[in-house]
Amino acid sequence: MQILLYLCAILGKKAKMAKKRIAIVAGGDSSEHAVSLRSAAGILSFLDKDKYDAEIVELHGADLQTLNKLPEYDYAYITIHGTPGENGLLQGFLEMMHIPYSCCSVLPAALTFNKYACNHYLKGFGIKIADSILLRKTDINRQLPGIEDRVEKELGFPCFIKSNVGGSSFGCTKVKTRAEVMPAIEAAFAEGAEVICEAYMKGTEVTCGVYKTADKAVAFPITEVVTHREFFDYAAKYNGEVDEITPARIPDTVRDQIQALTLKIYDILGCHGIIRTDYILTEGWDIHLLEVNTTPGMTATSFIPQQVRAAGLEMKDVLSDIIEN
Repeated sequence: MQILLYLCAILGKKAKMAKKRIAIVAGGDSSEHAVSLRSAAGILSFLDKDKYDAEIVELHGADLQTLNKLPEYDYAYITIHGTPGENGLLQGFLEMMHIPYSCCSVLPAALTFNKYACNHYLKGFGIKIADSILLRKTDINRQLPGIEDRVEKELGFPCFIKSNVGGSSFGCTKVKTRAEVMPAIEAAFAEGAEVICEAYMKGTEVTCGVYKTADKAVAFPITEVVTHREFFDYAAKYNGEVDEITPARIPDTVRDQIQALTLKIYDILGCHGIIRTDYILTEGWDIHLLEVNTTPGMTATSFIPQQVRAAGLEMKDVLSDIIEN
């Protein structure tokens, strides 16, 4: 009996030692630092405790002390919303350190982080997008004179003005008049060095999450977003001022088209891990791309966990799929 107990103890110790150490990397430099930490807490709660020893690693700026700790882990699950985890900077560091991680590599991360560049790239593959104008802080003296005329002529009112290199929770304004153009541009520039002015598209907003492994492609049920505010801003996202309906109230044929399109975008960009792509369905269920999100929110009430539940799946199994593949 003592030998049996000894062997069980040894095997249990080895099983414990065999667990992968997961760093859930959160924080970052953007206004969505706090939101990122909430996503990290969600991921920590979802991960299979029998397979992984995980902890949240909070990153502040160019925090070399924290970055130098990452090689101690077997895997990095990136849940930074904004720089440096959504734009390829952290991915480049992890690749140099030979640390596997959860999301897109450097090129697709950098591309999807720049909404204007990503959408116009995908437009070349026949994907419909809104008309837009790009403003760069480095060229602002040339671009700003007459910008109200240009926005009114090329985009019309209402339109959206937001950061081109950040999330849409902060610095995003629905602009209805010429007088609102410059204040909206200033608010957007506070979030980053590029601003995108984008035509308003009237319709139904939906979002679709997907991921792929070596042997399967998974498209989750689609969520319909019905906000009680002017648009899906921070208050709508995080203060409950929105109805998130999963599955979306759309025809099955449209659902199939959106899921297939999202998987196509995944392949075009060379994505990895879970992505979430947002769309506007205009009159006649015409599908227009809004943006591609490669580090989507992962709190218990975020879109992806909602969609996973609606699919009859478990978050711990989905995350294990990504980590193991």
